[in-house]
Amino acid sequence: MYSKKLFLIVFIQIIIVLNNYGQSGISPSNIERAGQSGWQFLKINGDARQAALGGAFTAIGNGDASSIFGNPASLSDVENIDAQINMLEWVADISYQSLAVAYNLWDFGVVGASVAMLNYGDIPETVNAPSGTSGTVPLITGNTFTANDLVAGLSFAKKITDNLSIGGNIRWMRQKIAELSMSNWSLDFGTLYYTGFRSLRIAITARNFGPDSQFGGWSEEYQTESDNVRMPLDFRAGIAMDFLDEPGSQHLLTVIAEGDHPNDGREKFHLGVSYAYDETFFVRGGYKFNYDVQRFTFGAGITYPLGVTIGTINYAYVDFGELSQVHMFSLGFSF
Repeated sequence: MYSKKLFLIVFIQIIIVLNNYGQSGISPSNIERAGQSGWQFLKINGDARQAALGGAFTAIGNGDASSIFGNPASLSDVENIDAQINMLEWVADISYQSLAVAYNLWDFGVVGASVAMLNYGDIPETVNAPSGTSGTVPLITGNTFTANDLVAGLSFAKKITDNLSIGGNIRWMRQKIAELSMSNWSLDFGTLYYTGFRSLRIAITARNFGPDSQFGGWSEEYQTESDNVRMPLDFRAGIAMDFLDEPGSQHLLTVIAEGDHPNDGREKFHLGVSYAYDETFFVRGGYKFNYDVQRFTFGAGITYPLGVTIGTINYAYVDFGELSQVHMFSLGFSF
């Protein structure tokens, strides 16, 4: 009873904060809310297990260090030390890498650290060249410049009761385009609650709370003036349940459903299914609803012993329609 009341209190408080913070400055007539925020690389789900499930990650449970990038409350499932390395080639030859580590301090809770980087590669430089008496025309100089995004953070999660876990991240981030850059900080919150009805669990997350930021003032060289850039605040609620989980069974089927309310786009829905054989081989699939290009996802994974260490390899495929297909790989080690 205590854990149920605590879960409801946390749930209501997050909704109140989201209602006051997430909707501020957004016209109610703009249902799409497109283009209302920056820092878009924070939306990339770089963990192959989570991505293969259609991005339905809040209520997965059985967390590892990559829970930092999904629901930090799931970090409480880490039993000792866990490390995860994620790599992917995004659309337009953009590369993404991340590293997450979690350590169980027993009665204190689980602490974690993470870093992720997005690299856009070399970009041809185009400038405004004078044309006529007052006009300008775009001119390709033959030079190139680079752009990259970086985020690093610390995390904490704890089991409040046997049924309820909470967690959070504090993160620092930086974006750099040529000689211009800006930095900011953000907070993430998450809860995971086992209802007591079979394996049914409910989870909520609120990600990317933070102030506005900007690149700086007028740039004479690039002829730009930065405006305030909002954080991509994101609120999710999900449920998950296991099937075929009778005692002694080598099979496990998990179904996850999740709703997503961002501050810079229409509401979305995620559905994921995972099948596990003997807790060793995994096949996953998912579908994203109300997205412009992303739809189907699928993937697979394997868990294998390495002496006193348990290793995992996960793969995910995400279809971006006419843009391209994205392949993700994750390597994990539990000590």
